[in-house]
Amino acid sequence: MRKPLISGNWKMNLNHFEAIQTVQKLAYLVGKDELSSADVSLHPPFTDIRSVQTVIDSDRLGYSLGAQHCHWEEKGAYTGEVSPLFLAKLGVQYVIAGHSERRELFGETDEMVNKKVAAIQQHEMTPIMCVGETLQEREAGESESKVLSQVRAGLAGRKPAQVGSLVIAYEPIWAIGTGRNATAGDAQQMCAAIRHCVADVSGAEAATSVRVQYGGSVKAGTIAELMDQPDIDGALVGGASLDPDEFARICKLGV
Repeated sequence: MRKPLISGNWKMNLNHFEAIQTVQKLAYLVGKDELSSADVSLHPPFTDIRSVQTVIDSDRLGYSLGAQHCHWEEKGAYTGEVSPLFLAKLGVQYVIAGHSERRELFGETDEMVNKKVAAIQQHEMTPIMCVGETLQEREAGESESKVLSQVRAGLAGRKPAQVGSLVIAYEPIWAIGTGRNATAGDAQQMCAAIRHCVADVSGAEAATSVRVQYGGSVKAGTIAELMDQPDIDGALVGGASLDPDEFARICKLGV
């Protein structure tokens, strides 16, 4: 059975000195030999990536290096953007595409996310493609239609083998920083729907292979129940990943 993928998204937090300290403390709490329960990827800000890569490589840590975002073009007049080629050269293995904050705050469309997924895979990295609905959409009974439309748009043009090798992260926007929490049952229901959608789009083999993460205020106290769900293959962790003690417990699946 494949191990779940736990991804720590540090968002716009931690300068490169703080990032080094965070990785070192996390490594003390969860060493390579203790990473038997889960694969772990760390997604620092762009200015920290080289520093985090150096720590992971020099200390031979068992973590994968991740990025939070990229453009779909290799180069060009895109001031402030980062090329997937640059990330690949730094040894990045996972790249988040279409995070809810990128969609809501920066206007990323399904079409843009689709281009990013293709570019990330072209450079032999793994996309973590995010999907999710707002509170307004949930209260209107549109949760599943919204999420599955994002899934279909993001996978458009991808071959079944490419779909099977990526990660889809369900992050209910209504459960992030709102005081309202999704239950493990809520998460399982939508993750199962996502997997069924993948089967419809790309076939049963892709649906079995694809990893489906849950991301919505994940904590050490909730991770074990989430991982008990049959269609949840990991977690995309935001704020809790900034606390090495809390994130260590999440990486150990609540132990």
